[in-house]
Amino acid sequence: MTNDTTALQASLPALVETPGQRPVGAGPLSEAALDALAEALAVEATIVGIGESTRFSRDTFGIRDQLFRRLVRRHGFRALAVQDSADVAADLDRYVRGGAGSAEAVLAGAWRPWRTTEMAEALDWIREFNRDHPDDPVRVFGVKPAQARSDDYDAVLDHVRASAPELLADVASHLDPIRTAHDIDEHVQRARGTHPGRPFAEHARDALALIRALPGIGDDDVVTRMRLIESFHAGSVAGRGSFTSDTARDADALSDTQLRTGLRMVYWDGIAHTAAAETTMGDAAPESGPQPTAGTLLRERLGTRYVSVAIGFHHGDLGVVAVPEPGADLLDARLGEPDAPARWLDLRHDDVRRQWDGPARLRVISGVYDPAQDASQYVAVASLADAFDVLVHVRRATPVRWLA
Repeated sequence: MTNDTTALQASLPALVETPGQRPVGAGPLSEAALDALAEALAVEATIVGIGESTRFSRDTFGIRDQLFRRLVRRHGFRALAVQDSADVAADLDRYVRGGAGSAEAVLAGAWRPWRTTEMAEALDWIREFNRDHPDDPVRVFGVKPAQARSDDYDAVLDHVRASAPELLADVASHLDPIRTAHDIDEHVQRARGTHPGRPFAEHARDALALIRALPGIGDDDVVTRMRLIESFHAGSVAGRGSFTSDTARDADALSDTQLRTGLRMVYWDGIAHTAAAETTMGDAAPESGPQPTAGTLLRERLGTRYVSVAIGFHHGDLGVVAVPEPGADLLDARLGEPDAPARWLDLRHDDVRRQWDGPARLRVISGVYDPAQDASQYVAVASLADAFDVLVHVRRATPVRWLA
């Protein structure tokens, strides 16, 4: 795997000039445009939230990564926060600071959307930067607490095998089906029709009860691991019955880490999390009314020192699904009108805000996306300019490259 940016930049459009600190434009998204966008983001920001409308596009990921690299190289940002657990992020952090192994190996335990060649290349770039700046490294942090991992299931089963082999089949009957959620989220399995039936949280609770009933068991390691497994499934989208995450916890993790380290931070997540104003999900996730996001709470706490970026696309084949052109009521349709490779808007510019502000719906392509229901799969905001400071939109998206 190459550590330079040549391959990634090749996936972005060619050069045009876009000067100034409030970049606005349509056409090829050039290096000059990316430079201007990064400069505009960095003016006063402590945390820059860069959200994507999908986690399946090489193009949107590439733009986010290129902005991140510029914020690191030219503007002193030294932290990357990702939607994953603290223990996974600690593994990523060790790797980028010179730890053993490969990016592919360290991503094997990460949340499924991170297990891509694009993410591996991003980690390798950070590792190379840190090698050249040993006294001023980039750190990686997670926004979630420690969660269950694959070896927790193995440890529980090993303990039962050794201490109560007669119960092994019963415990395995609960753990074997639910560990698949670490590769394909339970709610995605339900949407795809591959779910085995019984809620995973119920299986996890039954397995925990069996472990607690083992002779001589206390609050030892195997119980702790089983509690992590139960918590993982109870707290999942399927377990909660809601796409709304624990936004206060996520925002606390971001702001506390920034305050503790003093590092300027880039936060990678979906637009429904990074938006700086409340969002309402479409029919694919029918919550009741606008919901606060991690970005909402960061904006309340940091003001304009939290900057929110949304990266979306008009249409394209994402590998897992072909996404059609958006309906006229989606912002993506309006942004794609010029038929240019990309468009970028800084909504903090008065003229741009006047032209573009107002209620808006932005398409969201998640793991449960169905092209037949495209019109209902969006995130809505009452004010586009309140939710996002900068918009970047590409005309056509292509798929990420999944790691084996």
